[in-house]
Amino acid sequence: MESLLLDSAGPSNIQLGCPERDFAGVPYSCHKASESKDQNALFNQTRWYALRVSYGRVLKVQEKLNSLGIKTFVPMMWVTKTANGKSTKELVPAVGNLCFTYWSRNKIQEYIELNGGDICPAHFYWDRAKNAPMEIPQKAMEDFIRVASEIDKDIVFLPKVADKFREGQKVTILDGPFKGVTGKVVRVRKSRRVLVELPGLLAVATTYIKPSLLEIAEADAIGDNSRMKL
Repeated sequence: MESLLLDSAGPSNIQLGCPERDFAGVPYSCHKASESKDQNALFNQTRWYALRVSYGRVLKVQEKLNSLGIKTFVPMMWVTKTANGKSTKELVPAVGNLCFTYWSRNKIQEYIELNGGDICPAHFYWDRAKNAPMEIPQKAMEDFIRVASEIDKDIVFLPKVADKFREGQKVTILDGPFKGVTGKVVRVRKSRRVLVELPGLLAVATTYIKPSLLEIAEADAIGDNSRMKL
């Protein structure tokens, strides 16, 4: 068997141990600096994040953020409360500790650190798979807000989504107050609706939608898009 030996007078770019440069001659320290710069730029991008607010103070945190010019959204719903034999309707957060915030990751973190405790009793909802704060895609958040904002209609919030709902046909609504919203066709409370889900957080179902107003979403369509036949 032949053995391969390195001549002591061989190529000078052969290094043992941990080399300081890559094969292109670029210092590895430059790689780290570039990665750090890219990461910082990413963390400074404005995106939708979900904040978990403690002490049931979600509306106070929202008010504080809004006063700073920060866009937020807290899904609300009507509940009926009875006291002294009288029933009244009250508008309350659909989830008592959830506030959506449209800001950069760095700015949110800085705000939490500088205004912790009673002023901002909140932290990020965490994406364990990515080991990072949970980011919400722009289109999904816009659709969710469109549906969840119709509090005077028969919308339904679902804190947990059954697997059978996720198997529904993905569609886009063609007309009406939910025009342009994309979601899954589901049957909730004995009527056909379109479900918009923010995985790991919350889902909301529209009011009844006529089949003629539904079109198969491009991602689920085979060939050309077509109207639903349900």
